[in-house]
Amino acid sequence: MVPAGVMEGRRGQRPPAAPGRASLCGLSLLLVPLLLSCCRAEEEVLMNTKLETSDLRWTNHPAADQEWEEVSGFDDESNSVRTFQICTPDSPSSYWLRTRWIPRRAATTLYVEIRFTMTECSSMNQRHCKETFNLYYYQADSDEATPTHPAWMENPYTKVAAIAADHLLRRESERRYNTKLLRVEALQGAGLYLAFQSQGNCMALLSVRVFYRKCPPLRRAFAAFPETIPHSLVEQAQGVCVENAVTPPGEHSQPPSMLCGEDGQWVGQPTSSCACRPGYEAGDTDVRCRACPAGHFKVESGHGVCASCPANSNTRIPGSSYCPCLPGYDRADSDPQNAACTRPPSAPRLLVSQLNDTVVTLEWSEPLDRGGRGDLTYRVLCSSCGASSAKGLVGSCSPCDDSVLYRPAQVGLTQRRVVIWGLRPQTKYTFTIQSLNGVSAVSQSEPASVRVNVTTSRDVPPPVSGLRRVAASENSLTVAWSVPVLQNQQQVLDYQLRYSLKDGEEAGQWQYVSSKSSPVVLTELQRAARYQVQVRARSQAGYGSFSAASGFSTLPDGAGHSQLAVTAALVSVGILLLVATVIVGVICYRRKRRRSEANDKAGHYQMGQTMKVYIDPFTYEDPNEAVREFAKEIDASFVKIEEVIGAGEFGEVCRGRLRIPGRKENYVAIKTLKGGYTDKQRRDFLSEASIMGQFQHPNIIHLEGVITTSCPVMILTEFMENGALDSFLRMNDGQFTTIQLVGMLRGIAAGMKYLSDMSFVHRDLAARNILVNSNLVCKVSDFGLSRFLTENSSDPTYTSSLGGKIPIRWTAPEAIAYRKFTSASDTWSYGIVMWEVMSYGERPYWDMSNQDVINAIEQDYRLPPPPDCPASLHALMLDCWQKERANRPRFCDVVAALDRLIRNPASLKVTHPEAPSPSHPLLDQRVPPPLSACGSVSEWLRAIKMERYEQSFLQAGFTSLDIVSQINTEDLLRVGVTLAGHQKKILSSIQTLRIHKATPTLLY
Repeated sequence: MVPAGVMEGRRGQRPPAAPGRASLCGLSLLLVPLLLSCCRAEEEVLMNTKLETSDLRWTNHPAADQEWEEVSGFDDESNSVRTFQICTPDSPSSYWLRTRWIPRRAATTLYVEIRFTMTECSSMNQRHCKETFNLYYYQADSDEATPTHPAWMENPYTKVAAIAADHLLRRESERRYNTKLLRVEALQGAGLYLAFQSQGNCMALLSVRVFYRKCPPLRRAFAAFPETIPHSLVEQAQGVCVENAVTPPGEHSQPPSMLCGEDGQWVGQPTSSCACRPGYEAGDTDVRCRACPAGHFKVESGHGVCASCPANSNTRIPGSSYCPCLPGYDRADSDPQNAACTRPPSAPRLLVSQLNDTVVTLEWSEPLDRGGRGDLTYRVLCSSCGASSAKGLVGSCSPCDDSVLYRPAQVGLTQRRVVIWGLRPQTKYTFTIQSLNGVSAVSQSEPASVRVNVTTSRDVPPPVSGLRRVAASENSLTVAWSVPVLQNQQQVLDYQLRYSLKDGEEAGQWQYVSSKSSPVVLTELQRAARYQVQVRARSQAGYGSFSAASGFSTLPDGAGHSQLAVTAALVSVGILLLVATVIVGVICYRRKRRRSEANDKAGHYQMGQTMKVYIDPFTYEDPNEAVREFAKEIDASFVKIEEVIGAGEFGEVCRGRLRIPGRKENYVAIKTLKGGYTDKQRRDFLSEASIMGQFQHPNIIHLEGVITTSCPVMILTEFMENGALDSFLRMNDGQFTTIQLVGMLRGIAAGMKYLSDMSFVHRDLAARNILVNSNLVCKVSDFGLSRFLTENSSDPTYTSSLGGKIPIRWTAPEAIAYRKFTSASDTWSYGIVMWEVMSYGERPYWDMSNQDVINAIEQDYRLPPPPDCPASLHALMLDCWQKERANRPRFCDVVAALDRLIRNPASLKVTHPEAPSPSHPLLDQRVPPPLSACGSVSEWLRAIKMERYEQSFLQAGFTSLDIVSQINTEDLLRVGVTLAGHQKKILSSIQTLRIHKATPTLLY
């Protein structure tokens, strides 16, 4: 017997890592920080037998034997504890021990820590002795278990693991205990029971602790997150911004969230992170925002820091988002809040005027003070003070009317010179030049200016009188006026007319026309519209003032048209129609000719020429150039590796997370290149990325990028949750409908059609190279192998460039014999994949040797349909296996055929008859073996691949083949066979014995 309470052990011994924890995957120590989480997880204990001092009241089975014995003992700290021990090295029977009901609260993943001792079998010399025991669990919404319910067997119990001891007890040796930490995932019920199964071992169960992990409260990136319990998938915890922090503005702004991992640790950085609001900056850490001190400000929310107030501004209030301007200074409306405050410019200097009759030229110098700005402009103001009198007195001053013109402009001047004309003779004018900048409009003070007075001398023509309409049409007016009388023998040089609509949106928008004499025709006017017209005369002294506005109207539609005008219009329309007819005829002729030329070239120019074509990376003189062209380089700091999920030809395959700034974190599969590689191995490894990076299709595995600038070299692809298709189908045997299986096949065919259209030949299409995601979407993968046929071999196989042999069961005959790899040979392989899918991952040609497979194919034998396979699908398989590759369907034909089947589900219900048909002994594998062909129940279950139920059959009393032959569906449910597909396979084998012995069959 194992001494109960043996707990002496090496103190401080570190327990082994929990299953599913992150693995270094062979990474260098430089990447270790990527695997560390942000903070420690907290544990919530649901059960701890180490703290119990009274009976645990656990249940034994069989109850009569009571082999599990509960005793008291002392732990390594001399505390009294309750333990269980058992020692049955001479008995292979199962002895179960079940805990009380354990409520799981809100957790979906629980951890079980077991401390135990185990006696070495060699010291007892018992042939049934084992050094392992099993851990199971059973979910229940309440404490419903009894001594007989649930049944003491796997299914309804779920197996967690078979537990082996790291340290065994030997005579006269140090007594050490073992510690195992196991994880129970995807829990749904309100609670569960744990069950321990012993089958011939000698051990002591010292303590059992059940707990779950939760993410502790956290403040990070100016966001606060509450305590969060993770679920089976990664949990997005919602947080809030800390005081004086806000989420960044934007259309898609959301509250901060962060990933709470299954292991109770916060992962990565918050999404939609918070930032300090205006007037506040980050403190010493990223968990609080402090106010900007007096004399400082911060305009926008974000991670910026407070800045000193700009020139001529200040603030005495902490937490300011801007600094107010000092008295006498301002900011323009267009100035940002962090701009310095400025003031209006000083007055222009040294204003000089030059008078030439009634034309004045003004020039001036730049002001001494521009106000601290660079947007300096000038404005000209004009005031007329009336005609000079004999006594030198003038009338009251008023702003100049619009007869005064300025060149280049009156406002917005950037140059310091302006020419003014249109002034009246013998009139005093005052011109004011104002200097302006961006803050002049908001300043409380008047713009600084300088003035000059000018008096004109010579006479200009008087206003023109007698303006009248001479003629009118729908779009023109003819106006005339009286010639003015000039003094001092001056003559009128020319006239200027201006006109505009009197009413409507265009009223007041003057149009100007010059003329040497009267009358003038105004053209391009609107029909039935009223215009206002003015005219003025110009002499050597300049322009006189405009006459008073006179109103004239054009004629309405049809008025005043002569027969000649009508005839001319009709002739014009006729000419236009003739020209249009000729143009249309020419266009039609050219289109017809181009269409004919396009039809002639249809056989030479196809759609494929406009599609993207695959480029072999090995054609590059420098293969690294192909990697740079087709694969995106990713920074190693964006990748966090979590665990190893497999091994590839070049190194380990891991699961990890990719977080690129600005994008949401997502899972990726990571292929690593093991250390000590050669240049050729690195080139071959990265060639798969160069190939994969050229493909963009929903049924082709997507390349995320590569890491080539650090060690180890990695290829990152999208993560497919369900793994390889062949193993996924074997794990879910019989669990899908036919239409679901056809949908998977359709996705594979669509991906292969895309590759074929790009002139890419896969050469290794098989279910093992198809990956499945959580939505059952199948994607073609594995593009990295280059193969050649092994020479001088009695068992022909393909060998990869690194020496790994690849079975030829998926390979077309011409590829085996002549290395003719084409899309047609991929079609042959696709037919084998169809067979794999419909047989739920069965190995093609079963246990036949490669040479037997080649011989059978040469004799025109083909794989028979899997059980319950629709006849239409097997017919499509046989089409893919045509000996002449030209007769095989293209992938576009395969996709179309599967689409027709999906649209007509009734066609998938027709299967092959069960009657015997001609066959070949090598391919006689369609029907499960009968009971009569097996020697025992165990042998029969292994033959039909149902060995997982062996223990359940024997415990339920089905110990002989005669008893098994009477099994029905109710018996299978009692045994624990609940999957419909497994029930069908077992009953099919039994039915074969009842009806007839299997007849060898082969379908051509």
